[in-house]
Amino acid sequence: MGPDHPDVARALNGLATLYSQQGKYEEVEPLFQRALHIREQQLGPDHPLVAVSFSNLADLYSEQGKYEEAEPLYRRALHIWEQRVGPEHPDVAHPLTNLASLYSEQGRYAEAESLFLRALAIREQRLGPDHPDTAEALPDLATLRERQGNRQEALSLYQRALAIREQAFGPDHPKTCATRERLTALRERVGQEAGASQEEETPPEQGGQST
Repeated sequence: MGPDHPDVARALNGLATLYSQQGKYEEVEPLFQRALHIREQQLGPDHPLVAVSFSNLADLYSEQGKYEEAEPLYRRALHIWEQRVGPEHPDVAHPLTNLASLYSEQGRYAEAESLFLRALAIREQRLGPDHPDTAEALPDLATLRERQGNRQEALSLYQRALAIREQAFGPDHPKTCATRERLTALRERVGQEAGASQEEETPPEQGGQST
């Protein structure tokens, strides 16, 4: 096995992921880039593992706030998956969500919304409305709705995700717990805002006139 074998790329990705978890970003980038180069050369530019490498590198840039560098990589990964399995395949939903999340972070809400909704529709139609993978799309869309100021729809999306995950994984699964925590936090924010708004609308009591 030589230095450009595809298995080397897999090892490089593993090492890069470890360094990323440790915050060693300067060491992560060249490893992901080398893995991408190996896969392009050995597997071809449109192989699914090349798409994975594009996404890995894009994730790194996105975490660092380098959105302009991340976007074309996410787009390239999405294109590969669409060409490989078709635009309505469930495997396309994840790269759609990656790109949508990037747009959401940038405040490009209209673009993010169309991609999130497309990813959700693919999973609902191909996997079913109560499938655990369908629930994966709901919290991201809920976050977008909250950023758009639509707290009630965000609550409904979190509630739906929680119901699916409780049924699929049980009440104590990490994904179930994480969804419950996000739902509880949003409910608290909505309650606090409602209380503050009510206080503002309540007129102050008029004191009696002194004689």
